Amino acid sequence: MVDVEALYRKYGPMVLRRCRLLLGDEDKALDAMQECFVRVLRNQARLSGDAPSSLLYCMATNVCLNILRSERNPTRRTPGGGDEDLLLELAGQDDVEAQGIARSLVDRIFRDEAPSTRTMAVLHYVDGMTLEETAAASGLSVSGVRKRLSGLRKRSLELEGEG
Repeated sequence: MVDVEALYRKYGPMVLRRCRLLLGDEDKALDAMQECFVRVLRNQARLSGDAPSSLLYCMATNVCLNILRSERNPTRRTPGGGDEDLLLELAGQDDVEAQGIARSLVDRIFRDEAPSTRTMAVLHYVDGMTLEETAAASGLSVSGVRKRLSGLRKRSLELEGEG
């Protein structure tokens, strides 16, 4: 059984920094951080305590992406939209037309992908995590992460060639 209080003391600041970066709002970041630790608390009997920083980092990313997705379209609860706003914000694009084109491209790239693939893409391409770190955070093998990201790269190059 995992000591949630110890995890909160040790990793809370890291989770909060991650949430601040992704959400850009202090109150939302605090709520997201609390949600991460509530999830840990709910599942503490099933958690092994291995690689807690990777687990919490991935959880924080998922919680924040879910918040961004629900803010973008509060009535839609299915995967398939919302992360592009985060990617555009992090990329710092100010051109409205370029944002629209980028949103469309990102939607098409991720259209048939699992939400976990989106998370892996953010961890690897946006956060700069290595394949090994991304694999540890996502619970997949390095070859599994490599295969998914390779598929995304291939699809994005195909779509770029169309435009």
